[in-house]
Amino acid sequence: MASKQGGKAKPLKQPKADKKEYDEHDMANLQKKKDEEKALKELRTKASQKGSFGGSGLKKSGKK
Repeated sequence: MASKQGGKAKPLKQPKADKKEYDEHDMANLQKKKDEEKALKELRTKASQKGSFGGSGLKKSGKK
């Protein structure tokens, strides 16, 4: 027998996660992680502005 309900069943809602309480050590680690991500983002933007590393890029053969 086929059920009357068709289509995709909706997933049950997850309960909201409680706010975690951080101590000084955890806060220091989170701040350090944010600083590292910020530095990496800045390096990526600088690298994308300069172009390729080798200068000449890929060498192309003259064959067709």
